[in-house]
Amino acid sequence: MEAAWDIAFVLFQVWLSIVVGLIMLPAMFGMSLGFTDIYIKVLVKTLEWATLRIQRGQNEQPTLPSQSANGIIEKDDGGDFTLCDAFYFCKKGIENIVEDQVTQRFTSEELASWNLLTRTNNNFRYISVRLTIIWGLGVFIRYCILLPLRITLAVIGLSWLVIGTTLVGLLPSSNVKNWLSDLVHITCYRICARALSATIRYHNKENRPKKGGICVANHTSPIDIVILANDGCYAMVGQVHGGLMGVIQRSMVRSCPHVWFERAEMKDRTCINNTSVMMFKKGSFEIGGTIYPVAIKYDPQFGDAFWNSAKYNMVSYILRMMTSWAIVCNVWYLAPMTRQDGEDAVHFANRVKSAIAQQGGLVDLSWDGGLKRERVKESFKEEQQKMYSSMIVGLDCHEASVGPE
Repeated sequence: MEAAWDIAFVLFQVWLSIVVGLIMLPAMFGMSLGFTDIYIKVLVKTLEWATLRIQRGQNEQPTLPSQSANGIIEKDDGGDFTLCDAFYFCKKGIENIVEDQVTQRFTSEELASWNLLTRTNNNFRYISVRLTIIWGLGVFIRYCILLPLRITLAVIGLSWLVIGTTLVGLLPSSNVKNWLSDLVHITCYRICARALSATIRYHNKENRPKKGGICVANHTSPIDIVILANDGCYAMVGQVHGGLMGVIQRSMVRSCPHVWFERAEMKDRTCINNTSVMMFKKGSFEIGGTIYPVAIKYDPQFGDAFWNSAKYNMVSYILRMMTSWAIVCNVWYLAPMTRQDGEDAVHFANRVKSAIAQQGGLVDLSWDGGLKRERVKESFKEEQQKMYSSMIVGLDCHEASVGPE
């Protein structure tokens, strides 16, 4: 029995030495030994092969009636119309009502091809033995090798964050305290990024947010801050949490002036999938300071970073992240923006939103993310009613909207 414990202790020492020496220490100094890059390159080749194999398998399947770009089945020239065809058009009409511009932004982004993750295998079926073997090997690698490694790194990073910020918080206010706080934060976030096998590419670093300004970015996931804080330190504004997140927040605020607030309703928190940008709250744009826009775009091929808070709690979400292939994303720092003369906060916020959407290749939507759980405002309904009535009577939208309010 003692021999078994000795072997287990030796294995644990070897494991910890590998984690600390090859991953954690380089991460602390913002360096990489290249293992993640090699892993991503091999993964890309594997997914490309899987995509070609899936496409070949789909071509071998019996063909269904072709569909046009708008999703309507195209009839052969010699086909006759039957009454049952009307049911299909009714079905498509209902689908277009349900899957509107807003609703589809709160579900995971659709993939062009299967990325060998079981959770994204809704639209793909058995293709071949070789593809099934590759999938099984991927499950073993993700759950038996990467997951324990990532959990180890996450525990080290978060523990260090709690302990480090608590100790720094005991120091009197000074430049040394600020420097130590920044060092603890950025070091721990870099370790946490390794826990997600994150590959982050930063662009236009000359536009990085500076102290005294406000950083505004599109919000896809709670890990957005991990992505940004790998390249700089931020004083954050966010929702108060309980449990483990609450412990981390309380320790962080001791060393850095983060602002945690209690929302009137916990359901107010909203993440948008990585396909679009919705309306920003105007509060940050009313202050009159410099806004530093940042566009974040995740690559869904390696893992879906979107947090569907209505479907998954925080623990389930983190587990999904740690069992994905990797988190790969691009971050663009945009030129700082200020409020123009005569420009109100709403128009300023929309201008920043449009810049972020254009840079990140995202859809710029003029809808409020709060529609995820709230009813549509009456003013929005009236606007759509005016547009519809203008089409009926042959007037343009401007003419239809003229009248007493």
